[in-house]
Amino acid sequence: MKKYIIIGLLLLVGGVFLLKPLLNGSKEIDPTEEELPAFFKFEDNLATVGDEKAPMVIVINRTDISKLELFYNDSVLKTWINPKGKIDFTLDAGLFGVGTRTLNLLSTLSDGSSFVDNRMVRVLSDIVPLKKTAQIVGEYPHNPTSFTQGLAFYNGKLYEGTGDPGDQGNTIVANVELTTGKIVNSIGLQAGFFGEGITVMNDKIYQLTWKNQKCYVYDVNSLQLLSEFNYKGEGWGLTHDGTSLIMSDGTERIVFRNPETFAIERTIEVYNNQGPINYLNELEYIDGKIYANVWTTAGVAVFDPKTGKVLEEISGAELFKVGRGSGEVLNGIAHNPATGKTYMTGKNWVKLFEVKFVEPGN
Repeated sequence: MKKYIIIGLLLLVGGVFLLKPLLNGSKEIDPTEEELPAFFKFEDNLATVGDEKAPMVIVINRTDISKLELFYNDSVLKTWINPKGKIDFTLDAGLFGVGTRTLNLLSTLSDGSSFVDNRMVRVLSDIVPLKKTAQIVGEYPHNPTSFTQGLAFYNGKLYEGTGDPGDQGNTIVANVELTTGKIVNSIGLQAGFFGEGITVMNDKIYQLTWKNQKCYVYDVNSLQLLSEFNYKGEGWGLTHDGTSLIMSDGTERIVFRNPETFAIERTIEVYNNQGPINYLNELEYIDGKIYANVWTTAGVAVFDPKTGKVLEEISGAELFKVGRGSGEVLNGIAHNPATGKTYMTGKNWVKLFEVKFVEPGN
């Protein structure tokens, strides 16, 4: 918990809204809870589940508070003028979905000075994910030299994007023949560019890069490079919902982007009933849900694109045993809307599988 005296406005520092002095030379102080004009009467930070309401008490410590504001993330939930005594307040913690949120109590005194009591709120999902397994329906050859980072169908054709762990210029985007695993045509990136997730939307292939902070856009038929976008941070997985591009960066965060500008439209965090799901990697949007490979595991998290709540957890352990060969982790999910079939593979795997997701025992 941090508390600062300020003159001015709310700034985002390290992902957390903190109040800082605006005037050069102003000194930050760290008052004790009892020295704050107003403070939350609960220990440290707050944890809630789903849409659970969180009752809290706000203690008013001084009589010269002209205005008291309660911020949840960057939104003002409540304002009190000349508050006195103590305040009982019920927080709708699930207002912004699951994830880690900031709670700030800003006291503005009659002399214009301001103080803040800052806490964190972690909102867990209220859903216990349904456990499923990936059951093998069919097997196909997969090129063991393909370090699979993205997999997608478009107009009945399979497209694959690869990485380049040896930094040898092996990153490609390719149209791959499903039944043989052979590359029909492809385009590559030079050494130093590590390809990540791909998706195909409106006759365009979008390809992320891991650390180069670029998304390349190709014509789906000719594979000619059309344009590129810049972004901050790492690129991992990519899919779309027909309107927005949906991107992972290796954390629990999922970002929705405009396909024409790559501008961020909104962000969600992916949580189950125990906490965040980190290392979200290759993505696929299937029937209103997002499927995500969880890196270093044989697991897939299925979550609601609106709330970030994990609905299902799928084990791909059987695929790992049968198809890995000398390859690495499970990575690559592709759904063919034309047939309703779903396929999975991994990095440098020898096989690609048609799968269905079933509950254990079925």
